Parts: sequence; structure tokens; C-alpha cells
Amino acid sequence: MRKPIIFTLIVVIGFYLTGYAFADDKADCISLSEAAAKMMKEDFTGALCEINKKDGKFVKGNIYVFAMRGGVVVAHPFKPKLAGMDLINHKDKEGKEYIKEYIKVLKEKVSDKTTYVLKVDDDYYVCAGHYK
Repeated sequence: MRKPIIFTLIVVIGFYLTGYAFADDKADCISLSEAAAKMMKEDFTGALCEINKKDGKFVKGNIYVFAMRGGVVVAHPFKPKLAGMDLINHKDKEGKEYIKEYIKVLKEKVSDKTTYVLKVDDDYYVCAGHYK
């Protein structure tokens, strides 16, 4: 009788801790994106340079900010070769055109995704995501 109770307790605690970790990831995505958007408004070139840094202030663990303009990558800390590339029709491994989804989120104000998308101005936006 004790084993099922202990197992259940362990599972419940595990779900709680996992949810707490995801909540931290979401908060980090939001705060990093907001800081990057603010810097882009104040010092656009400096912000892009900082976003491009692998060890910059917009990278925290496995969470990082990248900047886009429409479907074009403007800055990315881990894939600098993407800079200047138009990924509007690019698909993820499940066949979703995720860049179009980012833009849709910006227009519809949908939230609660693994990738946080924040509008900087009418042309630019920044994104930060976390992996579960």
C-alpha cells in the first residue's frame, strides 16, 4: 500500500517541478525578449551585435533571442549563417511553416507558445524560445 502512495507522490512532485521549470523558462523568454526589443529601440546596431553573441546578455542556458524582419533573419547567436536569409517558407521537422506562425502570432496576439515573439516596431521582432 505504501509503494503506490510514494510513487504517486513522486509523480506529483515531478509534475510540479517540471511546471515550475517551464514557468521559469517562459519568464526568461519574456524578459530576454523585452530587454532585446528595448535595446533595439535605443541602439539598433548595438542590439544586433549583442544578439549575435553566443555568450551575450540575450543568451541564458538553452534560451536565446534572435531577431527577424518579416521572414528574414537579422541576428542569431548560434546560426550566424542564417543572417540575411529569408525563411518565410521554411518548415520545421513536422512540416509547419513556423516563421509564418510567428508573424501570425504578432498579428493576432496569440500567446503561450514555446517560442515567445515580441514586436519591436512595424518591421522588426525578436523571438526567444525554450526547449522542453
